[in-house]
Amino acid sequence: SNPFEVKVNRQKFNILGRKTKNDVGLPGVSRSKAIKKRTQTLLKEYKEREKANVFKDKRFGEYNTKISPEEKMIRRFALERQQNYGKKNIYNLNEDEELTHYGQSLAEIEKLNDIVDSDSDTEEKGTLSAELTAVHFGGGGGLLRKKASSGQQDEEEEKPKSRKELIEEMIAKSKQEKQERQARRESALELTEKLDNDWKEIQSLIVRKTPKSEGNDKEVEKPKPDEYDMIVRELGFEMKAKPSVRMKTEEELAKEEQARLQKLEADRLRRMRGIDEQENKKKPTHVSADDLADGFILDKDDRRLLSYKDGKINLENEEGEEKDAEEEEEEEEEEKEDDKSEEESEEESANEDEEGDAADSHSDLESDLESEEEAAGNKEQKKHRTKENESQNVEELDPKMKAAKSELPYTFAVPESYETFKSLLAGRTIEQQLTILERIQKCNHPSLAVGNKAKLEKLVGFLLEYIGELASLDSPELRTIDKLVLPLYNLCQMFPEAASDSIKFILRDAAHDMEEVIEVKGRATFPGLDTLIYLKITSLLFPTSDFWHPVVTPAFIYMSQLLTKCRITTLQDVIKGLFVCCLFLEYVSFSKRFVPELINFLLGILHISLPKKQAQGYTVVHPFTPVGKNLELLLVCDKQDLESWQKQNLPLSTVTRLKEASRTEMNHIRLSCLALCFDLIKKCAALYESLPSFHEIMRPIRILLTQHVPVNEYPEQLREWYHSALKELENKVKHYTPLVCEKKKPVPLKQYTPKIVKVLEFGRKQAGSKKEQERKQLIQRHKRELKGAIREIRKDNQFLARTQLSEIMERDAARKRKVKELLGSLATQEGEWKAMKRKKGKN
Repeated sequence: SNPFEVKVNRQKFNILGRKTKNDVGLPGVSRSKAIKKRTQTLLKEYKEREKANVFKDKRFGEYNTKISPEEKMIRRFALERQQNYGKKNIYNLNEDEELTHYGQSLAEIEKLNDIVDSDSDTEEKGTLSAELTAVHFGGGGGLLRKKASSGQQDEEEEKPKSRKELIEEMIAKSKQEKQERQARRESALELTEKLDNDWKEIQSLIVRKTPKSEGNDKEVEKPKPDEYDMIVRELGFEMKAKPSVRMKTEEELAKEEQARLQKLEADRLRRMRGIDEQENKKKPTHVSADDLADGFILDKDDRRLLSYKDGKINLENEEGEEKDAEEEEEEEEEEKEDDKSEEESEEESANEDEEGDAADSHSDLESDLESEEEAAGNKEQKKHRTKENESQNVEELDPKMKAAKSELPYTFAVPESYETFKSLLAGRTIEQQLTILERIQKCNHPSLAVGNKAKLEKLVGFLLEYIGELASLDSPELRTIDKLVLPLYNLCQMFPEAASDSIKFILRDAAHDMEEVIEVKGRATFPGLDTLIYLKITSLLFPTSDFWHPVVTPAFIYMSQLLTKCRITTLQDVIKGLFVCCLFLEYVSFSKRFVPELINFLLGILHISLPKKQAQGYTVVHPFTPVGKNLELLLVCDKQDLESWQKQNLPLSTVTRLKEASRTEMNHIRLSCLALCFDLIKKCAALYESLPSFHEIMRPIRILLTQHVPVNEYPEQLREWYHSALKELENKVKHYTPLVCEKKKPVPLKQYTPKIVKVLEFGRKQAGSKKEQERKQLIQRHKRELKGAIREIRKDNQFLARTQLSEIMERDAARKRKVKELLGSLATQEGEWKAMKRKKGKN
């Protein structure tokens, strides 16, 4: 309506047929609409920005404009009636439920109509008579008054009864009533029993006895119990879990084991000295059945006279006590003899029990007198018997003492030096040596004393040195070494640092020795059996699959140096080298680490088993040479030896027996070495089949096996080993494809045809494909929406800023008003105070 609020959007050109929507605008109206909308949405959110609780209006149809107010009221009234339907009382929440107690309704119980039974078993109803109540709870006055009122006519004739008489009469009445109730109950019980008996008689007549045939059929027709029922019954009979004994700690177990071994050692020493344990135990003396045990007398008087001399206790009877102790020992020996004689007399008396029963009653007294006379008369005979028994006991104990001396002691101290350790195990069997080592560990456990740990750590070095000495003998005791690995493993688990230091020291010495030999002679030889056994023990004591290990890694490097630097000149070197190859496979069985020295050594072993000729298709690596005097070290030309060879294991002890072996045995050992080489090739193929370069690694060995090895001359068993190794090599699939140049399209030659470029006209939308036009439209729409959104966000921020500014101005105005009021009130107070002061001054 206001022409100043109308904005006319003028167009530059009038186009026929175009409908204009926004030719006239109302900025004031649109602004007021926007403000109203923001007050309803944005302002509401702004005021509730820090509030978590929200009030929700759940009234039916409150914000539904389609429903009229009358319909809203009718629907609300119907819902309210529907909710309160069936409720008798608005405060009764449990109206629908009826609470019960032992099957009775609580509402009926609360009426208290039932009479409470008495606790007494003799009373039926538990009700008290009026007289009894009056006497006990009314002081007796009521009873007296009642009696007085009932007996008004006979007042002149009879005197009133006293309180004592009334109570006696009442007690008599209660007893009479009690007897009557008891009689009624007994009669009721008799009648019930009679009725039960009559019913049983009648029931026996009523019940029809089924014939046996029908009964058997019914028994057969009984259903079998269900599996579930059987399982439930079995569960009922199963043993329930009981609390187990607490597991003991390592220290407690060590203490118990030490105590057990100490006790066994004490028993062994006692047997060795000839002291019998059973002699120290007193046998129970024979006691007669008629003995009243009234002759108890103390053996001796232990009381001492206490006196002091020069401020110290004076013991007068020390010498007397020593004499008494000697006498007691003699008496104990006599008692032992008496016990033996008494046992014999018991056996004799057992056969004569019947005769003794018929004897006179005074026979016990006579026998006691006779026994006293005999005891007094036979003292000299007993002394003679004791000497004879002592000589017999010494003869019996001699074999026991010898057996005790031959036994191993149960407790051992840890040896301080290797000489004492060696003397401790010298001349013992394998089982005894293991027992000694076990008892040393148990008696000197680290938890029992402070210095035991250092002592047992030394024991690890002693045991390793002892194993090396056993291996370096002319006939090495490999079985003993095999048994001694177990206690060494236990010590390694207890003291891993000491064991690793000892093994590293041994490996370091072996590596230095090999370097010195190379410097002096220019070539190295394989070490002795002790070093090879140490390498084997290393794989048993420590994990070999680690990427790096302080003990296994130096051993790994040392073995690789053995296979590359030690020249192969004899058959012993071949056996030792194959043993190192077996160790290599054992070391890398889990980690599957590639060992090139192993493959080169096996290739060299196959090379020295061929007749002398130039290697074609493969190259031989150090320590093997393509030309030399040791080329045919494993070549066997004797046909008889080839035919007589049989498949057998190649133990390490054959290294020491090669000097004494005959020519046939040497040829058999050569063939066994070749068979072991085939087996190792097969194991290497299975181990390294996952490597991408497997075929290139095994290519020289495959060429040598297929082209150069004289298979037809070998015995049948050796041919089987050969074919299995070759089959393992040829069956593996390639895991990669060889590199090939990437295929590309050929680059076309440049053509000199003219390139036509379309001239763009400024200000016009260029025509294109439908896809491009849609894309341009989307971009244009996105721009327009983005501008609109930015504009709305800017207006929202302005609205919020205005709202915040108005709130601040309202708070400031309220504060100014309050300050003004405070200052006004203070000014009035000041004026009143000054007026009062002036008034006081005038007065």
